[in-house]
Amino acid sequence: MKSTVERRDKIIQKIQSEGSVRVDELSEEFDVSTVTIRNDLDFFEKKGLIHRTYGGALLLNNVYKDPSIEEKKKINVEEKRRIGEYAADLVTDGEAIILDSGSTTREIALRIKEKKNLTVMTNAINIALELAGSSDLKIMLTGGVLRDKSYSLVGPEAERTMQNYYFDKLFLGADGMDLEHGLTTSNPLEAQLNRLMVERSNKVIAVMDSSKFGRHSFSYICDLDPIEMVITDNKIPKDFEVKLKNRDIKVVKV
Repeated sequence: MKSTVERRDKIIQKIQSEGSVRVDELSEEFDVSTVTIRNDLDFFEKKGLIHRTYGGALLLNNVYKDPSIEEKKKINVEEKRRIGEYAADLVTDGEAIILDSGSTTREIALRIKEKKNLTVMTNAINIALELAGSSDLKIMLTGGVLRDKSYSLVGPEAERTMQNYYFDKLFLGADGMDLEHGLTTSNPLEAQLNRLMVERSNKVIAVMDSSKFGRHSFSYICDLDPIEMVITDNKIPKDFEVKLKNRDIKVVKV
């Protein structure tokens, strides 16, 4: 039986792709009562994601977007490359670091293969494969359930693994950074794992291009307090940059 979080994740993805859903069809598909499905839809309506209709629901807006990693790789390519280069220079030989899944963190992975005695934990199988074969790197995978759109591993198994370790640095991507909502991402299970990554890291470095600022997605990761540094491009809105600095967050524009 799927957990509530897993079921709701599947439901909102279905609404996003199809535009509308029916309670009776969801009840049959997920083998739960219509009351449970109505509660799920009420939850989404309170979040401002859908409009409830008689017997179902309609997509209200596009807050919940979950593009594939292949789609993300085509967006702001040059900016992500520069962010990856700067972030890689912050990695010191002998450290234990986390690389979150994502197209920007992959750019970091491409540039740390020559580091010495480095331990890298990741929940992204594409990043692990990218680093495989680097003799001085110890690569650790969280385990968990594979999200086919992002090549990332999530779920209780991944969370249990993360709870066993502490790390020097976390390089964290996100779908949005907002002064009110903090860091967010589209997938609830990804957000839960990201939250644990933050808790287990001595230094949290957010890596994201400027298109992510002032946006929020479906699932909350954390507020801005744990973030020590943001590495982004020079298109970050000036007022947003000032407000981040006012919170003692170092902003690096590359």
